Amino acid sequence: MIDAIKTMLSHHISGLPVIDQDGALIGILSDGDFIRRVEVGTEKRRGRWLAMLAGTNQVALDFARQHGRKVSQIMSPDPITVEEDTSLEQVVQLMESHGVTRFPVMRDKKLVGWSRARIS
Repeated sequence: MIDAIKTMLSHHISGLPVIDQDGALIGILSDGDFIRRVEVGTEKRRGRWLAMLAGTNQVALDFARQHGRKVSQIMSPDPITVEEDTSLEQVVQLMESHGVTRFPVMRDKKLVGWSRARIS
């Protein structure tokens, strides 16, 4: 995880694709994944009722992400992707509907680029 942080900081980027040994995309690591962390006192605090409503799976996932020490523990798995011929209009619609600012760009299930909106 430290190497990922150093890479993001040294290259002034806010997200990285995460690939497995075979080069398959398995997740995205973004600066947002580092926000809710125990080390800096920004972990989610839920009351008992809210935790019950969220469900045990979500509470367990939040705990793992807040305490994780490896990229695989804090990344967003199974990211939404776009193909390289996806129209800009479709990309914008996906960004708005999913509340995200970046998509991996794929060709034949291989990562070939990165689509990112700059919010100013």
